[in-house]
Amino acid sequence: MCVPSAKGLSTSPSARMTFGGEDDILAGCQESPTILYLISIEVEPVTAGEISMIFGAHESISGGVHKAIERGKKATCDTIQIFNKSSNQWRAAKLKPEDVDMFFRLQEELGVTVATSHTSYLINLASPDEVLREKSYLSLKEEMERCNLLRIPNLVMHPGSHVGSGEEAGLDRIADEINRLFDDLANNKCTLLLEATAGQSSNLGHKFEQLAYLVEKTENKQRIGICLDTCHIFAAGYPLSSPKDYRQTMQQFDDIVGLDRLRIMHINDSMQPLGSRKDRHEHIGKGHIGIEGFRSIVNDKRLKNVPLILETHKGEDLAEDIENLKVLRGLVK
Repeated sequence: MCVPSAKGLSTSPSARMTFGGEDDILAGCQESPTILYLISIEVEPVTAGEISMIFGAHESISGGVHKAIERGKKATCDTIQIFNKSSNQWRAAKLKPEDVDMFFRLQEELGVTVATSHTSYLINLASPDEVLREKSYLSLKEEMERCNLLRIPNLVMHPGSHVGSGEEAGLDRIADEINRLFDDLANNKCTLLLEATAGQSSNLGHKFEQLAYLVEKTENKQRIGICLDTCHIFAAGYPLSSPKDYRQTMQQFDDIVGLDRLRIMHINDSMQPLGSRKDRHEHIGKGHIGIEGFRSIVNDKRLKNVPLILETHKGEDLAEDIENLKVLRGLVK
């Protein structure tokens, strides 16, 4: 399969997140004027020398979407990632107006932004099963609409699995559904981020060339980007552990996809060795990537506006997030 370079229009975000306008309708809450906010939130990233980094973690929305903001503050996050609905159900509970109101208010009061949402794990746009693919499309569309309502700038999605039907056929199905999505959501302000995967089974997105192919096939270049997960790309065979490894892998990504497409990084160590094709997240410095790999990442000035988001195991007290973020911040020179 011939894969052209996807380098081109820059989609790099800034540390300042500004939200405005209200073209969307809260499910079941059309009468509520309290959700019409203009919010400008300044992220206060860690700064050492000339490098400023934005650190965060995935936080639960249990109890309402606004609860994730409170958890992010407790975990010492500059920004967070959330699910905007249940990650393992097709059905999405209606957003309550009071929760949305508080979601906006707490971002302003606590100084914690929401960098991105992550889609349900059920979605598979590459499926050869037309019924499942349609169900997946409708679920993705709903999640994108919820991101617009919540003014979340990015939505991370695993590209999908071709389930034995072939890599190119699966990639083409994904691209077709992405183009359909942007056609259907004419007023969309959210960027869809394709997440690099570990390459388990027939999952797509574990090669930079596959990500580049999808970006190239997407007609709306302004609303497509990439999320790199350190555990995933390491498991897929891209080394990160030494400064040389990191430079070579990031150069390869830049050459094939383009660093200007990188909007979010998931920062996770790996329980499994290089090239294992197994997605098993580990705490920072405790896995096969090792602490030096993360030192390279947090001191890469090209990533100063790319939120670095933890997705590691944690208890209700969020002690693990606090410790992992402390470790990462301590590596900034």
